[in-house]
Amino acid sequence: MPRLPATATLSSPLSPALALVALLALAGCAAPGEGPRPEVSDVAPAPASEPDAAEETVAPTAPLLPSLLFAGGAREFQAWRCMPAQDLVSVHTNDELRLWSAHGAYRLQPAVVASGARFQHGDISFWSKGDEALVESANGRLDCTRDATRKALIRQDRPGVMFHARGNEPGWVANLAHDVPEVSLLLDYGTRELTLPYRVTELDNAEGRVTLASGLADQPFELRLEARACFDDMSGKPFPARVTLSIDGKRYRGCGQGIAP
Repeated sequence: MPRLPATATLSSPLSPALALVALLALAGCAAPGEGPRPEVSDVAPAPASEPDAAEETVAPTAPLLPSLLFAGGAREFQAWRCMPAQDLVSVHTNDELRLWSAHGAYRLQPAVVASGARFQHGDISFWSKGDEALVESANGRLDCTRDATRKALIRQDRPGVMFHARGNEPGWVANLAHDVPEVSLLLDYGTRELTLPYRVTELDNAEGRVTLASGLADQPFELRLEARACFDDMSGKPFPARVTLSIDGKRYRGCGQGIAP
């Protein structure tokens, strides 16, 4: 808008029409390109922001454990006492034989045999008839006799549990939850009870080996599961996993079994 010189004076009053023009001109003295400001009531509120999917918290889930820690649908575990001195654990599922020794775990497939039952995997052969079994491998031969059996645990026996372990002297129990990475511990003959989160530090599906560590800095522990023949040192009952729990400067040893849904 043009400005009047500082010394200029109005020589005569403005006519009503000119006064209206001047008033409109004054109202239009805004920054270039800026139109009339709307009333507050005309401004639409900003839409609420949608939650960012990346910021949504996803609850952690329990890891999948190696199949060699489980019975594979079999109803019971069988112990075998073998010579030279070595003990084995087996289960017979619908389509395979799972075999655990002091050195590892194996899955053997059915093989043709004239009598009895025979299973083969690589150079390992397991033949049984009645209460006797013959196990052969590149390392030699084992003559085995059927011993104690143990009913395989199912989810109805341990609701909400994916893996159950226990030991003696002092008595202890560990249960891994089936849905979240959490372990419940009952220690020292049941005088201590803890429920702690865990994280996986080692997982080897082929060897059937898992190591878990505490998820809390102020309560460290380590729980190690290994697919090996294990026998309860009081009852002699067979299990497919050896379990070692280290917590508070103590080490607890025992046996365990994975529990399928």
